[in-house]
Amino acid sequence: MTNIYKHILKSKVENYKLLAILLDPDKIVWEDLDNLISKINQSPATHIFIGGSLVETNILDELILEIKQNCDLPIVLFPGNPSQISDKADAILFLSLISGRNPDYLIEHQVKAAPILRKTNLEIISTGYMLIESGTETAVERISKTPPLDRNNLDLALATAQAGEMLGNKLIYLEAGSGAKQAVPLEMIRLVAENIKIPLIVGGGIVDLQGIQKAYDSGADLVVIGTAFENDIDFFNQNM
Repeated sequence: MTNIYKHILKSKVENYKLLAILLDPDKIVWEDLDNLISKINQSPATHIFIGGSLVETNILDELILEIKQNCDLPIVLFPGNPSQISDKADAILFLSLISGRNPDYLIEHQVKAAPILRKTNLEIISTGYMLIESGTETAVERISKTPPLDRNNLDLALATAQAGEMLGNKLIYLEAGSGAKQAVPLEMIRLVAENIKIPLIVGGGIVDLQGIQKAYDSGADLVVIGTAFENDIDFFNQNM
């Protein structure tokens, strides 16, 4: 699988909305993996994201290879640190936590990852990652030691996204965090989407299909579903 970013760009131009299912390796139950993959194949997902804030297991390569045996969707790494890199995936979101000011997540982890990535054939997609206040402390906030952006400060969110675009990021990712009580505000999605030219990813706190559609309608080009699918693999069978 190549040119994943080119496909995301093309989809944006054609207003074709994308959907990623986020899998956390720490939460995979191997005995249920076949059923999980089957449910992904039956879903409207266009991508699989793999990663998490912590990831304590060392099964990343094995997990990706197992998924690829039974699923044709592109697999994109969504790493919390350089240890979560696998050359078995198709691409990696090269994240910079631009909403925070912890240098480890702005550049230090990226410096450590660069020599590793140079030895792989992974498609590297630079991504400005923005953590948005969601009503609870998320794993991203706890581990990165960076506060989220105020969900009511739309001007700051917009300026941060625009700065990420100006720095050369290929994607902007608005993230409420895993298990968030509140999703990213629709007005924030709309404001950012209308004022950047690069594709916009939105994730965290979306608990039903209506939430996905609302994010799309507000301007999200790609929506990420993680916890809701983890908790109910029949998530996509619900009625609108």
